Amino acid sequence: MAYNRENLLIRIVEIQDIVKEHKKHDTPQKTIWEKHIYPRYYISYSTFNEYMVIPAYAQLKLLRQKKEEQKKQNPTLF
Repeated sequence: MAYNRENLLIRIVEIQDIVKEHKKHDTPQKTIWEKHIYPRYYISYSTFNEYMVIPAYAQLKLLRQKKEEQKKQNPTLF
């Protein structure tokens, strides 16, 4: 499990990038999970499928924008 939302989204982005890389070769997602995702991340196939539908790039971008705004408003906290 990820420590916070940002770390979870980073992990999801990494997994989605691996899938994009191997999907170019017309490989089924189940095979990609078995050969590339499970040995590295130890997540179940159902979790893998959940990660595939999350718009992680967009959510990560919004989260980082909010973090930057908070830094500008309260520079002493960071």
